[in-house]
Amino acid sequence: MATFNVNAKEVKVDVEPEMPLLWVLRDELGLTGTKYGCGISVCGACTVHIDGEPVRSCVLPNSAAVGKKITTIEGLSQDSSHPIQKAWVQLQVPQCGYCQSGMIMAAAALLKSKKQPTDADIEEAMTNICRCGTYVRVRDAIHAAAKLAA
Repeated sequence: MATFNVNAKEVKVDVEPEMPLLWVLRDELGLTGTKYGCGISVCGACTVHIDGEPVRSCVLPNSAAVGKKITTIEGLSQDSSHPIQKAWVQLQVPQCGYCQSGMIMAAAALLKSKKQPTDADIEEAMTNICRCGTYVRVRDAIHAAAKLAA
């Protein structure tokens, strides 16, 4: 039995320790906002926060997250009021939308660590892959969110 703090709630699941955190979140807890993309920690669709840091959950054994604070896209804000979510909507960032929850989680972590990120900061932090190529809108939304949060 593993105990996690997910989106500010304590949960217990009976899973093998090596099961990736992504599958615990999606299959055991029903939090399907976190997406499976590549399964090898490259694309970032599975990005969640663990103790405030962005982590690719597809390759992380759930045992590594036991007792830590996990935040998924569902827990970023209850009403989509996080500045990055507002900017994403305002600038119509998503195209197909599949990668966007991971993008938003990575961007939220960036804004937490750098209140006014430069283009270089964004390029360095945002390593998520978007097949639709919305990178310019992602960058613009991060800048807009920084202004909203200020």
